[in-house]
Amino acid sequence: MSNPLLQSVGDALTALDRVLLGKQLQVKLALTCLLSQGHLLIEDLPGMGKTTLAHGLARVLGLEDQRVQFTSDMLPADIIGVSIFDQTQGEFRFHAGPLFSQLLLADEINRTTPKTQSALLEAMEEGQVTVDGHSYKLPQPFFVIATQNPVTQYGTFPLPESQLDRFLMRIALGYPAPEVERRLLAGGGTRSELQGLPCCLTPGALLEVQQQCAAVHASSSVIDYVQRLVQYTRDSEQFSYGVSPRGALALLRCARTWAWLDGRSHLLPEDVQQVLEPVLGHRMRAAEDVGGYAGTRLVNELLTRVDVLG
Repeated sequence: MSNPLLQSVGDALTALDRVLLGKQLQVKLALTCLLSQGHLLIEDLPGMGKTTLAHGLARVLGLEDQRVQFTSDMLPADIIGVSIFDQTQGEFRFHAGPLFSQLLLADEINRTTPKTQSALLEAMEEGQVTVDGHSYKLPQPFFVIATQNPVTQYGTFPLPESQLDRFLMRIALGYPAPEVERRLLAGGGTRSELQGLPCCLTPGALLEVQQQCAAVHASSSVIDYVQRLVQYTRDSEQFSYGVSPRGALALLRCARTWAWLDGRSHLLPEDVQQVLEPVLGHRMRAAEDVGGYAGTRLVNELLTRVDVLG
């Protein structure tokens, strides 16, 4: 039986592929992240399409979005909001900041200080913020899509491990293939086409898709495979530290969504392998790696060393 929600998500992927030329895998991974109820970190050089992807996701998913350009002088109140004394009422009233949207685009998040970066921690983990002792719920669904420049560039503040762990996935777009770049130069796939993207889902339908993805069956053999992958990171001396239980749950969650996007109601080991690098790459450190950029090598180590069949 056909699934109309799966068809709608397929339409969203097709629409995004017209704007992000030649990036079908990255677009699918980004959508997998949001359908898995997670936050997305896009790391790449400036001008690679990071912001375009974030705006495109908001449009096709029918989400209210706001963009914040992070700078070194930004304060947490600039994102969360501030309480202002209302003289007519004789009390403080909270004025919500841009964080109170269904999708927050945190542009160049590593250009701001750790104090401001940490202002997002509670929001990303609990879907609420606390100001002056009062808690305020964020809209549902709520996503953060953050972009960051490579930490080797001037004026960046690397995200600490605790902040990185709040992102379900980290992806990079990379340079376009020569034939794709030629199409770009000829006028195809420009940001002006964002306005023409169709809205393929409503927020209510998106929540239903998330429920269907979470219900994809994971057999005991697939769960055993995930456990072996995680345990290898804890036992091997090549790893500075092992993947946490939260990382293991994130891997399984994204694999379920990947299987759902392929029209299946059950997991295969290949689903786990497809999302392994974007989910675990930023959660792993090699013993000799200071900058945290050995993720690809470590993922290849896992794929090579850990037996699928046990």
